[in-house]
Amino acid sequence: MATSVIQGFTKSLAMTVLSEIGDKTFFAAAIMAMRHPRRLVLSGCLSALIVMTILSALVGWAAPNLISRKLTHHVTTLLFLGFGLWSLWDVFNNGGESEELAEVEAKLDADLKANKKGSKDGNKVDDEVKKHNRSILLQFLSPIYLKAFSITFFGEWGDKSQLATIGLAADEDPLGVVLGGILGQALCTTAAVLGGRSLASQISEKIVALSGGVLFIVFGIQSFLSTVEP
Repeated sequence: MATSVIQGFTKSLAMTVLSEIGDKTFFAAAIMAMRHPRRLVLSGCLSALIVMTILSALVGWAAPNLISRKLTHHVTTLLFLGFGLWSLWDVFNNGGESEELAEVEAKLDADLKANKKGSKDGNKVDDEVKKHNRSILLQFLSPIYLKAFSITFFGEWGDKSQLATIGLAADEDPLGVVLGGILGQALCTTAAVLGGRSLASQISEKIVALSGGVLFIVFGIQSFLSTVEP
């Protein structure tokens, strides 16, 4: 039991870190943290990622109970190999390294301009958010927290890392997958929020994608070999 939890934990941690660093939600957290209170951005992004990780693990845990375990294992193997090849294809066929950062920054700039035009009370909201004596309940209801949560949650929905978490939870211990995923998300999101754009702009998307692609392929090969072992 302990061994399976540790194995699921380490696989999930490695996969999450390599999938999330340089991801759109990573850049979004970094840019939002420059414009809004960091604690609200961090709590909003991290809450969304924790919810997404738990939901994905639950789906992966339920899959073998609805479909045969052998079939889910084969699907997981194909999923890892497919994502690995997909990541490697992106590395060798995409030109610019900072395309995602520029894309996310442009989108957030457009949202910011729209919000300024639509609301004259935006500055008042920001001033209220910065007060340290606000209650926890009001923090969770603040526009900044909700914005960080929604951008991260819907940005991750259907993403490669979410599908990989589902596949991993179907093949490994779900508890280990959840714990590893949450720790990985916490490390990446904290780094993005504290490092800001300067850190985000220094990350080589190609190196991260290459490392993630190799890791997915290794997981896929390991999963395939486990099916042919006597």
